[in-house]
Amino acid sequence: MTKAFKTLDDIGEITGKRVLVREDLNVPMADGAVTDDTRLRATVATVSELADRGAIVLILAHFGRPKGIPSPEFSLSQVVRPYAAVLGRPVRYVDWEGATDAVAMLQPGDIAVLENTRFFGGEEKNDPAVVDRFAALGDLYVNDAFSAAHRAHASTEGLAHVLPAFAGRAMEAELDALEKALGAPEHPVAAVVGGAKVSSKLDVLRHLVTKVDHLIIGGGMANTFLAARGVAVGKSLCEHELASVCEQILDAADKANCIVHLPYDVVVAKEFKPNPATRTVNVHEVAADEMILDVGPAAVESLGDVLKNCRTLVWNGPLGAFETPPFDTATVALAKTAAALTQDGSLVSVAGGGDTVAALNHAGVANAFTFVSTAGGAFLEWMEGRELPGVAALRR
Repeated sequence: MTKAFKTLDDIGEITGKRVLVREDLNVPMADGAVTDDTRLRATVATVSELADRGAIVLILAHFGRPKGIPSPEFSLSQVVRPYAAVLGRPVRYVDWEGATDAVAMLQPGDIAVLENTRFFGGEEKNDPAVVDRFAALGDLYVNDAFSAAHRAHASTEGLAHVLPAFAGRAMEAELDALEKALGAPEHPVAAVVGGAKVSSKLDVLRHLVTKVDHLIIGGGMANTFLAARGVAVGKSLCEHELASVCEQILDAADKANCIVHLPYDVVVAKEFKPNPATRTVNVHEVAADEMILDVGPAAVESLGDVLKNCRTLVWNGPLGAFETPPFDTATVALAKTAAALTQDGSLVSVAGGGDTVAALNHAGVANAFTFVSTAGGAFLEWMEGRELPGVAALRR
């Protein structure tokens, strides 16, 4: 099947060719050590394949927010050693000063990390002069950083217009998964959308009601929808001023034949701390001095039954305050159901966003989903139905 974008399979003979590869090396660090190497590991397939095929691999990436001002704090040189350990290969570091000469010395199969792309003020403005500066170092361009694809920067979008452009293996896997989840999914489709605030996910909800058959709303967002339906939510986190917006979303769902699932039993407490006194009540029985902190067991069981009748699941955000026990119970239970259905082959499950990845790891099921995206902003914009500039630039 021909894909909408070119991949490494379309690249041809590349021995000795200089390939500029946009990766996401923006990893958290403490005391000179990488504290989470997920993003580094995601690059291995593309970088190793290109090096094995004889390319000179030149990695472009940003690190932090230096705002166009070079500084040691934001230098990618500190990532080179941990990155080489993850790749299991030597990795060189190339500063922008003298980059042309340094690249000219590299041999087929060599891998180098170029200094932080954001040391140029024009990187984030997609300045043609910066695009040309990068392009002068390479023969081909590979974008492997879906997590930065929602930004039209010189290294994520501009280069795709001036060099032959291809999707790397991580980008390819991400785009294939997203296509299966919302592009051309197998119905019925369910979406789980959780998190603290409706206001941060209004566009996601508006888009999803037109795309999915079941919309499961959890987290603090559910309280706002319950309040919009006239339910007294006590001291719960709630954006009461968004009641009319919630009504509009519920009306749009009705018109689109999308069933919206709100919790009908909930776990409440009088204070938000680990393992306080809790009670499980019907949503109409929340006292004025209580707050809703998780979805109740009856609702979770019925949501599990919804998933058993679906073929596709998109998940973004937890159902309760999952970082604080016991309010992780609903998220863990539903995640385990989704994972089991995925492993049975009856459900395609795609999840994304920082909190979601943390919640699925906490439940021990991240590896059992069809695909888990580490992208935050890019995944949300995709769920809003937006065209991502870095992806659009790769289209055939």
